[in-house]
Amino acid sequence: MFRQTKAALQKLRYLSFNGQQHTWRLKSTSAGEKALQYQPGQKVHGFTVREVVMVPDLFLTAVKLTHDRTGAQYLHAARDDSNNLFSVQFRTTPMDSTGVPHILEHTVLCGSQKYPCRDPFFKMLNRSLSTFMNAFTASDYTMYPFSTQNGKDFQNLLSVYLDAVFFPCLREQDFWQEGWRLENENATDPNSPLVFKGVVFNEMKGAFSDNERLYAQHLQNKLYPDHTYSVVSGGEPLAIPDLTWEQLKHFHATHYHPSNARFFTYGDLPLEQHLKQIEEEALSKFERIDPNTQVPSQPYWTSPREAHMTCSPDALAPDPARQNTLCVSYLLGDITDTFEGFTLSLLSSLMISGPNSPFYKALIEPNIGSDFSSVVGYDGSTKQASFSIGLQGMAKEDTERVKDIISQTINDIIENGFEEERIEGLLHKIEIQMKHQSTNFGLSLASYIASSWNHDGNPVELLQISDSVEKFRQALKENPHFLQDKVRRYFKENTHRLTLTMSPDEAYLDKQAKAEEEKLQRKIQALTDSDRKEIYEKGLELLAAQSETQDASCLPAVKVSDIEPTIPITPVQISTAGGVPVQFCEQPTNGLVYFRAMCSLNTLPEELRLYVPLFCSVITKMGCGALDYRQQSQQMELRTGGMSVSTQVTADASQLDIYEQGVLLSSSCLERNLPHMFQLWADIFNSPHFDDEERLRVLVMMSAQELANGISYSGHMYAMTRAGRYLTPAGDLQETFGGMEQVTFMKRIAEMSDLSQVIRTLPRIKKHLLNPDSMRCAVNATPQKMSDAAGQLESFLKEVARTRKERKPVRSNIIERPLDLLNDSGPSRKLISESNFQPCQMKTFFQMPFPVNFVSETIRTVPFSHEDYASLCVLGRMMTAKFLHGEIREKGGAYGGGARMGGGGLFSFYSYRDPNSVQTLSAFRKGVDWAKAGQFTQQDIDEAKLSVFSAVDSPVAPSDKGMGRFLSGITDEMKQSYRERLFAVSHKNLVDVAER
Repeated sequence: MFRQTKAALQKLRYLSFNGQQHTWRLKSTSAGEKALQYQPGQKVHGFTVREVVMVPDLFLTAVKLTHDRTGAQYLHAARDDSNNLFSVQFRTTPMDSTGVPHILEHTVLCGSQKYPCRDPFFKMLNRSLSTFMNAFTASDYTMYPFSTQNGKDFQNLLSVYLDAVFFPCLREQDFWQEGWRLENENATDPNSPLVFKGVVFNEMKGAFSDNERLYAQHLQNKLYPDHTYSVVSGGEPLAIPDLTWEQLKHFHATHYHPSNARFFTYGDLPLEQHLKQIEEEALSKFERIDPNTQVPSQPYWTSPREAHMTCSPDALAPDPARQNTLCVSYLLGDITDTFEGFTLSLLSSLMISGPNSPFYKALIEPNIGSDFSSVVGYDGSTKQASFSIGLQGMAKEDTERVKDIISQTINDIIENGFEEERIEGLLHKIEIQMKHQSTNFGLSLASYIASSWNHDGNPVELLQISDSVEKFRQALKENPHFLQDKVRRYFKENTHRLTLTMSPDEAYLDKQAKAEEEKLQRKIQALTDSDRKEIYEKGLELLAAQSETQDASCLPAVKVSDIEPTIPITPVQISTAGGVPVQFCEQPTNGLVYFRAMCSLNTLPEELRLYVPLFCSVITKMGCGALDYRQQSQQMELRTGGMSVSTQVTADASQLDIYEQGVLLSSSCLERNLPHMFQLWADIFNSPHFDDEERLRVLVMMSAQELANGISYSGHMYAMTRAGRYLTPAGDLQETFGGMEQVTFMKRIAEMSDLSQVIRTLPRIKKHLLNPDSMRCAVNATPQKMSDAAGQLESFLKEVARTRKERKPVRSNIIERPLDLLNDSGPSRKLISESNFQPCQMKTFFQMPFPVNFVSETIRTVPFSHEDYASLCVLGRMMTAKFLHGEIREKGGAYGGGARMGGGGLFSFYSYRDPNSVQTLSAFRKGVDWAKAGQFTQQDIDEAKLSVFSAVDSPVAPSDKGMGRFLSGITDEMKQSYRERLFAVSHKNLVDVAER
């Protein structure tokens, strides 16, 4: 997977759809205390301990080591978290755009000395209980992380990963499949035309069809023109076919060596065991080398530069006449200076984050463009950091105006500085981020330290965040102009700055296609007849290799019997506050309180439904009570961990034509700020502001731009949502709220010159939604704080109840489900039943400006509590791993594809960044025939079960415990009986459900 670190979007190597979750175990001695027993200078399994540091803010102990023989660097973060993580990263510094580090990342995962089967990476997905497994290529390192909660599984995965990176097979055939090859369009017909094929080739064609991604890539290449950052590490589609297999093997030999490696482990498993296994299975077989992969600093320019580029026009742009982008990027200091990096990233947030920031006021509010440029703010992913500021969705004639605004704003900042309240708000945000426990904390740490450590910065310093905060407060105290001085030095007086503009070119896609065609013809013209014959034969060989049944028995596996038979029960209390049902869940939340409220849409008139997502995105951003939107934003920063509203459509667990519709309010805060948080919600309920048309226009433009930009990442999700529209009532509403229908609706709103009709609509929606009569709440907090939270919630509900009016549901078909199964007369959820809903068949095609497709086919099946649901989940995983992956990715060349069972009773097939469409639809059908024929083994079924269980048992954070029950009414008992049905799924069950 190629990762452009600027765009923090991580595109995964395979698509995963499961939310993560957590168990915190209490141990007699904590992992952190055990790690404190290591002493600097101590020798352990070929390593020497360098430093041991407690990091109380993150509840961990860091142990830094080096390997004596090879110089490999190692960092262990010991923490009481059962979701253990391993990662190894290599500094990969390509000097051309053939995508060699990216193709190598794909190819090392295609088999190794100890595990010679094809594609052990994808096979391990079904032989392990991993909570994460992947690989990324950044612009100057390649990283291989995995995480799991099972100790045996950790050793299995470690063994496969070590063998893959240090001793891969790197067969020529794998290079053709994953990288690029010339092949007959139809591999079995020697007379069909020759074309370029290959997984990375298609992946990068897809990536480069995304204008934001293209822009970020050019910006980096031009700001750092002198070394590795001037090339495309993921591969420029037209340069990929210049890479040879020999070059690939050479790059591996020089870069994938322990002397060029950094190992990171995290969690509660003992460090000693990891060191022993890594030393025995890999490091003991190497001698030290000088890898010579250092990245020199980019020499500073003496005068600023300008550049221009073109891209394809966007059919979904909010305003087709305004599709230009302009951005100014500044080269900053070295990222290995931890405190300077911390200061600059804070400074960047002060300059661009939220409606109170100077650049938001100067660039976004005058409505010159639709949003900041896709690259904006501080970026510490390269050896020297950069800061960028600019606009997208602007008109060409505003170019000079925008440049003037940028330099004027910098002058204003130097003159006026920042309000103290905003600085406090940011430091408060850092405090919350440190206290909030996420489930993939190990992975976040690995990514957080990767860049600086890659250039020999000290990773332990990066973890000591409070030290930086302290130092920052001190610097401000000693010099009140501390931040203004930085702005003067890095922005006003900095001559190393690049202004890059991008404009659409109607002929862009044609030019790209023509360039690819010319490249292809040059390759073809150089071929002799015997070359052509050889290409045809190699194509057949590859196809044969892809079609033969793989023997994966060399790979380690956990067994179904290793899985816990029962789930831990999450105790919740159901009661009421101010007449509103509330679910209380006591959890170790580190002093944070998490609040959610579900507000039903049952009384909302039909014609307002399309407006609900817009309502959700603006309701917390337009001001409320005595606060205008700037003050509201400031209060949220100072007092909460964020406040948001989103649409929620949940299909019933037992009947497909019954569903719950509503909006979900979510927020969190430190315990001391509880009254403030509820006061903010009360003002939003009682007196939200909707009348500022200028503010609304800004929010509408940003929202429409974001939706249009998201399609090339999530095309498969849009395709599946649309396919489900005609199959269930919940599927229909999901398309309205989150599908292509919503994208086109928001584009239409963005094109309106007068938004007064929208302004009149929003208060009508508010009356129906923000109403205690149709509300239920959930609170997660520590046991010590729960009664206080309940009291605060009660007074909030009383305050908002004063303004309410009685409203009748639009539909008479309301069904009530008790929230507490033991108390039928208690509080309930109100669901809608559409028993006369007629599912129908439908075919749809959307023309999009991408050279790749997203294909989906969806079938209406059964709800969660139906006995066949478990079999369908296993069938989806098994069809994906054993049939569709081979057809769609390996043979078809798509980036991904498969089948999955969705919660709303819809079984979907999908493909991602796919060069084909008709061929893929026929693969979907063949997948069903394959399952009906029952040619699969018990081993296949067990692997699919493991894969389903690793999703079902993925860890849940304390903030999310009990949320599944709150949102969908699925209790622990229902989950347990689903679990038992999963264990019981048999060969016969699978053939049965395939035949239906």
